[in-house]
Amino acid sequence: MSIRHYTIYILLVALLVCSACANRGTGPQGGPRDTIPPALVKETPLNGTLHFDAKRIEVQFDEYIQLADIQKNVMISPPQLNPPEVKAIGKTLSVVFNEELLDSTTYTIDFGAAICDYNEKTPLESYVYSFSTGDFIDTLAVSGRVYNAANLNPMPEVLVGIHSNHSDTALNTMPFARITRSDAEGYFTIHNIREGAYRLYALNDISRDYMYQPGEALAFADSIITPYFERREVQDTLWRDTIGIDPETKDTLFTEDIDTIMTVTRTFFLPDTLVLWYFEEDKQRHYFKGVYREEQHAFTLLFSAPQDSLPVIRSLKRSEVDSLASDSAWIDWQAYTLLQTNATHDTITYWLTDSLAIAQDSIYLEMTYLMSDSLYNLVPQTDTVLAVYRRPRMSEKAWEAQQRKKRERKLEIKSNASSKFEIYDTIRLYSPFPVDSVCVDKIHLAHRVDTAFQSMTFQLLPHDSLRQTLLLIAALEPAESYQLIVDSAAMVDIYGICNDSTAYTLKLKSLDEYSSLLVKMAHYDARARMQVLNDKDEVVRELPALEEGTKFEYLTPTTYYLRLYMDYNGDKKWTTGDWLTKRQPEPVYYFPSKLKLRANWDFEERFDHLAIPQVQSKPKALQGKSKKK
Repeated sequence: MSIRHYTIYILLVALLVCSACANRGTGPQGGPRDTIPPALVKETPLNGTLHFDAKRIEVQFDEYIQLADIQKNVMISPPQLNPPEVKAIGKTLSVVFNEELLDSTTYTIDFGAAICDYNEKTPLESYVYSFSTGDFIDTLAVSGRVYNAANLNPMPEVLVGIHSNHSDTALNTMPFARITRSDAEGYFTIHNIREGAYRLYALNDISRDYMYQPGEALAFADSIITPYFERREVQDTLWRDTIGIDPETKDTLFTEDIDTIMTVTRTFFLPDTLVLWYFEEDKQRHYFKGVYREEQHAFTLLFSAPQDSLPVIRSLKRSEVDSLASDSAWIDWQAYTLLQTNATHDTITYWLTDSLAIAQDSIYLEMTYLMSDSLYNLVPQTDTVLAVYRRPRMSEKAWEAQQRKKRERKLEIKSNASSKFEIYDTIRLYSPFPVDSVCVDKIHLAHRVDTAFQSMTFQLLPHDSLRQTLLLIAALEPAESYQLIVDSAAMVDIYGICNDSTAYTLKLKSLDEYSSLLVKMAHYDARARMQVLNDKDEVVRELPALEEGTKFEYLTPTTYYLRLYMDYNGDKKWTTGDWLTKRQPEPVYYFPSKLKLRANWDFEERFDHLAIPQVQSKPKALQGKSKKK
């Protein structure tokens, strides 16, 4: 091979090698993940500095770093309304203050899980930097846990703070003296507290002003806390590292052997088992959400929260809203309406009964209702509302076909009757429109006996004011089959449309398809209410606790859980807390085990709600499941 050919050969080999290397990625591949967090190298000024007067803090690490979710992880205490600027530059963490520091005050910067290595984002957990602008650093601390009062789930990422001012108004008017944030398990520790007595609170602090604002969820301790410390002698284990060589890999191994158990003196900062019951007040902001008119014959007013009373409505002429508009084709729609409202008056529907009123695409009304002000007080508010019907976008041919279909429609009656009808249920008939008249003689219920059906008597009762739902009350037997027939024209809606003949078959489940559960309280309390829960921590049944035992019948055989709460105010529902009256939420207790019910079995359980600490009673399978009360 000539020198020229040899040179070309070498160049080709080099190109192939480079190409192969390029296809392998830009860095080292494989190997174990780096789980070692950045290590501290130098702090300027030093952690624990007294008479601190610097404007900047710099902390150097042994590798490149990045910061994760600064707003969530980094907390400075006492809190600053204009927080410091926190940056990562190469291997250096920089903190620059944007607010003057208080005199003779201990400051704590808790970085949480913000500081991570640059490549794998492995966090340096619980790095805390403290300093004092005075002669000493306060060292006391208190710890505890925040729980959702409704379901005992730990509350993560909740602001926890203390006030040395014991006035009730301090929470609303002053930022906290010292703060921290609960971790993923609801645990919190407030560091560097000065000697004294404090009020303890928790907030979700939507406003980010470190004060309570109406509408924010909160928790508060009933009693004043006084931080202190104790030195205790405890048993400690001293470990000794043993160095060895792996005979196969020749790697150096480190093993730990117990050297000795010895008594040592440790400092404990107390109290460290505080419990805060976190709740959302039953104070919803009241406001008008909007008007919806998807069909021309009706419109609906929606409100954000239940209303104690109906709004006052007055129909408006077009000229009252637009001085240039003509009232020649106007008709007072309010004289031709049927009002439908739900039990809480937050959904109100007006059904238009006159063709001229229905034909008005734009309906104006003046509405006076109660709306929340900034302090959640209800004040009268008057709005002008426009209910507009907008024709769907479609071709003229499609529009005509749709209108023809509406003109030819029949009243479509539906029912909950089925082949798996629950024994405790009630037969219902549903109409999509308000019902003007019902002919009971055209509704028939029959019991199947052998191969024939025998007519039965029943009661037909309206479930709502416009009879869109009718209840059919009859003596139905388990495991029996029935037939429900609704003859044509049995029901006529407010537009004169009647139904076609419809038939339904239903069969009740047999008793041996159910389970029953009797729950007896070990320490009976007449205020208790018992709840059966599913595996999603949702209430399936609820009954008041009885001294002889609370019996839940006709339960579908599956896995259930138990919970009770103390109905202190007797309103037959769990009641949340209230800051204004300093009322804590009603206490909740879980039965610690799951219940596996089998068909055709009667189960009995003894519920000792005082046997286990309240915060430890919730079964692990349910923890974190429910988010709401």
